[in-house]
This record gives sequence, C-alpha cells and structure tokens, in this order.
Amino acid sequence: MSTAVVLAAGLGTRMRSPLAKVLHPLLGRPMVGWIVAALREAGVDDIIVVVHHQEDAVKAALLAQDPALRFARQEDPRGTGDALRSALPLLPATGTVLVTAGDTPLLQGRDVRRLLDAHAAVPGRLATVASFHADDAHGYGRIDRGQGIVEHGECSPDQLAIREVNSGMYAFDAEHLHAELPHLQAHPPKGEFYLTDLAGRLDGGATGVTSEFPATAFAGVNDRAQLADARGVLRRRVNRAWAEGGVDFADLDHASVDVTVVLHPGAVVGFGAVIEGTSVVAGSVGAHCVIRHVNVAPGAVIHAGSVCEGATVGPGALVGPMARLRPGAVLEEGTHVGNYVEIKNAVIRRGAKVNHLSYVGDADVGERVNVGAGTITCNYDGVKKHRTVIQADAFIGSNTALVAPVTVGAGAIVGAGSTITQDVPADAIAIGRGMQKNHEGRASQLRARQTR
Repeated sequence: MSTAVVLAAGLGTRMRSPLAKVLHPLLGRPMVGWIVAALREAGVDDIIVVVHHQEDAVKAALLAQDPALRFARQEDPRGTGDALRSALPLLPATGTVLVTAGDTPLLQGRDVRRLLDAHAAVPGRLATVASFHADDAHGYGRIDRGQGIVEHGECSPDQLAIREVNSGMYAFDAEHLHAELPHLQAHPPKGEFYLTDLAGRLDGGATGVTSEFPATAFAGVNDRAQLADARGVLRRRVNRAWAEGGVDFADLDHASVDVTVVLHPGAVVGFGAVIEGTSVVAGSVGAHCVIRHVNVAPGAVIHAGSVCEGATVGPGALVGPMARLRPGAVLEEGTHVGNYVEIKNAVIRRGAKVNHLSYVGDADVGERVNVGAGTITCNYDGVKKHRTVIQADAFIGSNTALVAPVTVGAGAIVGAGSTITQDVPADAIAIGRGMQKNHEGRASQLRARQTR
C-alpha cells in the first residue's frame, strides 16, 4: 500500500480571486483534482489532502470526485514542512510517503510512478527528490548535490547559476518523517518550516535525486495567466486521448472537452466546440457549439453555433444552426429543430419539425408535427407555467401563438397568424385571427399626408 500527501492549504493571493487557488476549474475538474487523478493513475492507494483555506469547499469538491480521500487540517499555514506535519497522525508507520503540491495540475501518473520506483530501487533510502532543468530557474529551489536543496532567496551566486531545480515532489521513508518532522526548525524571517530540510544532503546514499523530469509536469499555477496556460495543455492532452480512441476533432487545440464528458468512437467535434459536464456524445457537435449535460445520440447533428443544456438529442435528430436547447428538451429520433429555435422542457417526438424562429416551451409535440416559423407557445401567465400539447400529424401555420393550456388534436391544421386560446379538435382547421379589411386607393392618400 502506498500513501501520498497533497499540500492544498494555500489561498493563492496572486490569483486575485475569492476562490481558493486549488479549486479553480480546469476542464470540469478542480485544479487539485488533477493531482489526485494522477496519483490514482500511478496506483497510489491512500491519498491525504492537507487543507486550510475554504476547507469545506475543497473537501466537497474532491470527495465528489474521489470519495476515498482523507484530509488533514493545517491550523496556521507556516510553510510546506508545517503542512506535512499536520498530516503526520494520518501517515503510516512504515513504507513510502509521496508528497506533492496541489497546484501542479499537469502532473501525470507516469511521473509519480517513476519517482516511487526510483525511491524503492535504493534500499534504506530516506528521501528522493524529483528534479528538472529550468531555462529560467528564478524562484525555484536549486539542487546542490552533496549540499541539499537551497531555496532561491538563500542561494549563493554560484548556486543561482544552477539550472537543476526542485520540483516539489518527494518520496520519503515514513519512519524518517515520524522521526524528523516534529523537530523541524523554523526559518526566518517568516518563521516557516521547510519541507526541503527533510531531503538531506542529496548525496546519493540516504537521500538522492531522480532527475530529468519534464519541466511541464511541475508547472505551478499561481495566477490566471498560468491557469489559462495549464488549461491549454490539458485541453490538447484530453482531446488527443479521445482522438486516438476514434473521435474526429476538427482541431485538437480549438475544442474544449471536460474530463467528465464521454465521447463515443465516431463522434465528431467541430472547431471551437465546448462540451461540458455529464455530456455523452455519439453524434456530431458543430463548430462553436456549447453543450452542457447533453446526450447526443448516434447520427444526431448539432449544427454550428447552437447552445444546449440539460437536453437529449435522439438518433438522427438535427439541431440548428444557432438553436438553443434548454433543460428538459427531449428530441426524439429524426426530429428537426432549426435556426433560432428555442426548446425548453418540451418533448419533440419522432419525425416532428420546428425549423425556424420559434419558441416551444412546456410542450409535447407529437410525431410528424410541423411547426411553422415564428410559432410560440405562450406557457406563462405571470404566475404559473402551463403546458401545450400538439398531437401527431398536426400542422401549425407560421406566426401562431398557442396560449397554454391548450391542445391541438391529431391531424388538425392551425392557420398562419392565429392566436389559439381554445383546444382544437382532431382533424379540424382552426383560424384565430382578426378579419382583414382593405381600404382601396387609400395608400397614396396616406403617403401624401405623411410627406407634407
């Protein structure tokens, strides 16, 4: 059994956000959640997360992702050594304990596994540090072999020239932690306790370094710019994995797919598409669509610019372009919902069409119904929502207002421009519009008056 400790107690003032740094989202997962996922990928059984700022929110977000996590509270954050010391009562008596930061979301399971294996390969090893070479080492602790890890602010000129730096990920012998953590000494001027003091002299014997990790694996997120950079890396990583599994992406860099989404082989993701939440896509999502918590069946096509949330799009259904599906919208097989159509809490049954410039809310639209352009269901009376029912094979003329609650019977026809306030029987023709009256020869007289 292996144990890992994730240090996630900080606020992150440089984010300039009321949200704790480790909770900032990246593709449907909080920042610290990516570290937890990497640890699980590496086979870590027991994960302890050290919390402080917004601890309840951090716990809730992580437990929703991984209910087996454990937590330790850092009472008064005073450095990384103090953070690990807060988890000491939860650590095993023997074995290996991996420690890493909660703000490096690009960490991958293979990096974790490599450090654990390197540590285990040296019998009696007390500590192993993961290092990488930085082009710009400013701010990083330097790996001075034979001397230890030297914090940037304490480096000599010669040490500042060192480009091998501390990644912030360590593998420790558990007995070493139990023996040494209680005796860490505070460093002036802030009185902080450094985890690096536990790493020793890095002489290759009791303590050592595993080097040449990719610098990107430990890219920390300290501000919104770095958050956006990390999101870009993760976006391509997630998209490439789906593409390798048979999903057709127009462009791997210009589509955003949450890690909570499921894409089926053969699905199509257009340029700039955003797919979020619990969406499941087996059909096609066009360019610049935004879909959230949507099921898209095989053969269904959501055309460019459509926005869909909490909807179900059945096999062979066509949506958009520029359509909006709101929560509760259900499109059955072979339905058409066209440009500038909004569907809310409504079922559009097999073969029905709502092709242009219409609003259908709180409704049941039967099989093979045709809803003309400009039709609206008037579902709200100012107090309550009411339902409209349009039965199979009915035809609704353009620019019709259906004032709910109302039912249009099977096979009925509603004339264009009607306002329907009463039920329409099956196979009836309903016309609900004012009588037209023509005043011949009056148009020129009106224009003459208007131009005087």
